[in-house]
Amino acid sequence: MLAFDGITVLDFTQVLAGPFATLQLANLGAEVIKIEPPGVGDMTRGLMPGDEKGGMSPSFITCNLGKRSLTLDLKADDAAEIVHALVTRADVLVENFKPGVMDRLGFGFQALAEINPLLIYCSISGYGQGGPKARLAAFDGAIQASSGMMAISGHPETGPTRSGYFAVDMPTALNAAFSISAALLRRQNTGVGQRLDVAMLDTAMLMIAPQMGAYLIDGTEPELQGNRSPTRQPTADVFPVADGYLQIVALREAHIESLFDIVGLASEYTHYDTPALRLEHRDKVRDLLRAALGRRSKAAWLDPLLEANVPVSEVRTLAEVAEEEQFGYRDTLATLSTPGKGNHRIVFAGHHAAPDGPRFPGRAPLLGEHSKAILAEMGCDEERIAELVDRGVV
Repeated sequence: MLAFDGITVLDFTQVLAGPFATLQLANLGAEVIKIEPPGVGDMTRGLMPGDEKGGMSPSFITCNLGKRSLTLDLKADDAAEIVHALVTRADVLVENFKPGVMDRLGFGFQALAEINPLLIYCSISGYGQGGPKARLAAFDGAIQASSGMMAISGHPETGPTRSGYFAVDMPTALNAAFSISAALLRRQNTGVGQRLDVAMLDTAMLMIAPQMGAYLIDGTEPELQGNRSPTRQPTADVFPVADGYLQIVALREAHIESLFDIVGLASEYTHYDTPALRLEHRDKVRDLLRAALGRRSKAAWLDPLLEANVPVSEVRTLAEVAEEEQFGYRDTLATLSTPGKGNHRIVFAGHHAAPDGPRFPGRAPLLGEHSKAILAEMGCDEERIAELVDRGVV
């Protein structure tokens, strides 16, 4: 038995944070019904990384595995009948509209809790459901900027930099999934549902908690340090080598001494054999290491450094990472077949739990693929379903 077997989730979300949150529940056995606008569906079906015919972009596939798709015009007169019927048998509802939209549609927490007092209702937004910024639209990059994330990422020479990945959306998803899991346990203990308000900005604060803590406690404003360690030690940085880059994080004295010895700088180590000396002369130390490491290839340095237990890794491309042998032991990448895509691999990086989960939930749904089946399960006969389809409600 998986942790969320028997749990039904109504997923009103789009893009990344919401869909990836409900995916975590699907991976652990929940039935996730994805409710999408007729005709276009989740905007990521054709948005990222480009216009994808068939509505199966890689981003959509990644976040919507194993879900069932019901298309529904939430503004239609018949929408309330359908949503209410779904809510009566649902355990969780997740939405990421701008605050206030679900209330205006008649599907806010108070309205639906009257129908199902056991409902866990999770709203995901940029800044939360209340406050001066609540109504602002929010995407990952905007939150990286407004949260201070970008003020601590980048190079002094070029200024702040946003991350090349979705540094707010994806952890917000995990934050939401954890909150829902906790609410389900609370419901089991108390017998009542709950409203959850998950904000991307709050999650960003969690991601930079050490740096923000340093500012709040002693007023330290982090500098833009590029690839250098927050410790400012010159032995922890990204170093160019003959055929690429190595990330070295040598902070313990034994590791630093080994690093100097392996790269041919043993005689120099005695001049910089304390953290204080290396900080005082950090530009000199960094230049010495860069010059020494730049003379040879990644392969030439990796084995001796790893044998000496110096924390080091090559900076790899995604093509190189896709061939990582460790994934075979972790089941991190799975193979499936998707209409319009054929056989391909997909990321499945769930936690390991024996003997019951998580499990790979299956492929992502075509737009509206399960609409008729879901309506039939609600008690709609064929004539009623045909009417709803003809009128564009579903």
